[in-house]
Amino acid sequence: MTSKGETTRIGAGLSAAPEAGRAAAEAAREAARQLGRREAELAFAFVGARHADDADAALEALAGELDAQHVVGCVAEGVLARTTELEAGPGVAVWAASLPGATVDSYHAEAIRLSDDGAFAVTGFPDTAGASLVVMIVDPFSFPAGPFLRQLNDERPGLPLVGGIASGAGAPGTQALIVDGEVHEEGAVGVVISGVPVRTVVSQGCAPFGREAVITRAEGNLVFELAGERALDRLRADVAALSPAERQLVAQGLLAGIVIDENRAEYRRGDFLIRGVVGLDEATGGLAIGEQVRVGQTLRFHCRDAASADEDLRESLDAGLGGRRAAGALAFTCNGRGTNMFPQPNHDALAVSRAIGSDAVAGFFCGGEIGPVGGRAFLHGFTATVALFLEG
Repeated sequence: MTSKGETTRIGAGLSAAPEAGRAAAEAAREAARQLGRREAELAFAFVGARHADDADAALEALAGELDAQHVVGCVAEGVLARTTELEAGPGVAVWAASLPGATVDSYHAEAIRLSDDGAFAVTGFPDTAGASLVVMIVDPFSFPAGPFLRQLNDERPGLPLVGGIASGAGAPGTQALIVDGEVHEEGAVGVVISGVPVRTVVSQGCAPFGREAVITRAEGNLVFELAGERALDRLRADVAALSPAERQLVAQGLLAGIVIDENRAEYRRGDFLIRGVVGLDEATGGLAIGEQVRVGQTLRFHCRDAASADEDLRESLDAGLGGRRAAGALAFTCNGRGTNMFPQPNHDALAVSRAIGSDAVAGFFCGGEIGPVGGRAFLHGFTATVALFLEG
């Protein structure tokens, strides 16, 4: 039972039991234990791909251990909770929160195709006015996450939105999206939370190099000139100034960081939207970027490796906390991270837990992560997006 004056309390549990029901029950029991006698306004259930056919059983078992007003979740390629990541195999992660004074509304949104040219309409997405946090979990085969986010940014700028693409089922019509006792195969599910302090963190896991430059000629996703110089020539000069070890990192994956919010005296890591450099043209000196660009935007080249990803996540979490304490966190991390990126397992789960001084953390491995950069929500890759639920 929640009493007046109580603050946010969060619990998380994880089980690798081979049966879905048993795993969900064990994880939910642990999360409930950490809440004590307090009621859960919200719970998340992330079910590993090995249990894809048993999402209903997992949900039923969870309800037997944890009485939550709203339960949202999905089947995912891998799950994480507390300080452990289960990148493959059986596993269920459960996150539960007592949120005194909060308003919590869950939803199931669906996309309706209107024409062959890609036009669509979305039904079921809720009112988000005054939201502290919006979480969105998406089926990639039936819901156009990227176009919808662009539309949402135009209609509702500054929305604190996090989430990810649920990639655990692996085929159209086989996904399991969980919302309030029901399992859906299509669309997007999530929750709108108001009335509690939450901060969002987006760690794109890379390091800048070279010089910032204003785009002076561009068309679509093609950058032809940076600061009046051929973009390819500018890139070559920036790479030439690097050490041999740094050049090796660039050779493994060249990225472009584009400033979204230009209203800053100087730009730091979190101010850049990171996209891949997907092509170059010797004749024109142009670079193809994985994002539409425009003249006047600021661009800086980046590269990614485990060390820069580790540093970026830790710095981003510290900045997100801003010296405050967190009761817990939701984490959405790329399925290209984990042991695919870092030499030791459990990297992101450990980093978030250590940053907040608590193991009340849960989330899943995504096929694309959703989070805000420069006040606009984007679909990312190789990223960790985190919602920090602050105390008080």
